[in-house]
Amino acid sequence: MRENQNKFHIGKLKHRFLKEMLDNFVSSTHLKNNRVVVGSQIGEDAAVIDMGDKYLVSKTDPITFVTDEIGYYAVHINVNDVVCTGAIPRWFQSTILLPAGRTDADLIEYIFKNIQDTCRSLGITVIGGHTEITTGLNRPIIIGSLLGEVEKEKLVLSSGAKANDSIILTKGIFIEGTSIIAREKETILKQKGFSNDFIEKCKNFLYNPGISVFKEAITSNDNFPITSMHDPTEGGLFCGLAELAIASELGLSIKKELINILPEPLELSKVFEIDPYSTISSGSLLISINEKYSEDLIHLLKKNGILASKIGKFTSAKEEYFILDENRKKLPMNYTEIDEITKIV
Repeated sequence: MRENQNKFHIGKLKHRFLKEMLDNFVSSTHLKNNRVVVGSQIGEDAAVIDMGDKYLVSKTDPITFVTDEIGYYAVHINVNDVVCTGAIPRWFQSTILLPAGRTDADLIEYIFKNIQDTCRSLGITVIGGHTEITTGLNRPIIIGSLLGEVEKEKLVLSSGAKANDSIILTKGIFIEGTSIIAREKETILKQKGFSNDFIEKCKNFLYNPGISVFKEAITSNDNFPITSMHDPTEGGLFCGLAELAIASELGLSIKKELINILPEPLELSKVFEIDPYSTISSGSLLISINEKYSEDLIHLLKKNGILASKIGKFTSAKEEYFILDENRKKLPMNYTEIDEITKIV
């Protein structure tokens, strides 16, 4: 047994501890199967299996922070990680855990319909899963599992970034977190004096700008030689950047002033005293690409209605992550695996 019995915080495991667990108990096993192209690795959010003429991409992810529109979240969060590999999502399953004493037929029907409608809108087939009412929960939890396919030459990995590649960010940050706060903390926002219009706009961040990166991921990979893609979820932008750098064994140089924070997320970050750079940011997409293609890609994305900007580059200095502030002062990019939203949700 370990001597250190400190309790873990809510959220992701620390990267160093997770790597230890993967090295000791997981990574060695997939190497014994030569059909596993990508297995367990920090920064790689989906597994890749060789199916002969194509690769099968497999992803699983839970929804634990929200109750409203939980089926929509469950599908899109899994879709985001699949399309970041260049794959087309095909088949969805879910394990739905419902709280004892708080579940009725209307709730079950709502979740089933929410999942089915979302999958249908994306051309995904629901192929099964498991549902049960269980003790110890105060809200529903959905664990989604999604399979997709990709042509072998179109596969994109988080570990594919190269030194001096440009880093492009779409839309902005703190998109998902804004919607979660507005939906889960509406009463508190009203008590703090926020208008109904402001709250509804924040709720609608789920759809506009939206937590999906489907369109921008597919558009980018269909038209340019993308070296890596990643959507920053728990831990926010800075954690997502670190995960890309860890996977690719590179460093980072980021210009903070170029990171887009929309007015509503910025206001919420001040009111709740949370760091917008470390708050769950599904809906943002990080793309790495050779510098010579970066402006053309940004132009294409904007042409398709997707705001995009170059926020920095990868460097050859492994494990050195830096931010340039407005005065061009070089500061360490401190990141955390523990999402800021856990402070209030």
